Amino acid sequence: MKLLSKQIVIFIGICIAATTVYAKDVNSLRGSHPIEANSKKPVAKKWHSDQAPIKREFVHQPPLVPHKIEGYVINTNSNKCLSCHSWANYKDKGATKISLTHFTDRDGNDLANVSARRYFCTQCHVPQVDSKPLVKNTFKPVKSIMGK
Repeated sequence: MKLLSKQIVIFIGICIAATTVYAKDVNSLRGSHPIEANSKKPVAKKWHSDQAPIKREFVHQPPLVPHKIEGYVINTNSNKCLSCHSWANYKDKGATKISLTHFTDRDGNDLANVSARRYFCTQCHVPQVDSKPLVKNTFKPVKSIMGK
């Protein structure tokens, strides 16, 4: 039992040492700004104006929001997105209707209304703004989606 305890202590020591060595190479997006300090107020970005639907770059990518959503209320009592994108309203509004997948619960049961797990649209669907990437991105779209 003592041998096992010593091995565990040595293993934990190695893990701590390795973490300390590798942690020195990690750069935070906050820079040298300590977490406890107040952050600067972010600069407001310019939302893209209304535009045609944005093409998808990979399979199962949630569609991007091609219009401003500033001021939209999406909470447990209200969902502004559904005023245009629901099956009842999409034709009159000229909007894309929400997918049938949004009417299925986690157990695969079909529902009459949007599932609670799909109700908060901006968890997956995001509007676009003019901004620089926070980190370098080398992503390449799937060729089959690009029609190549």
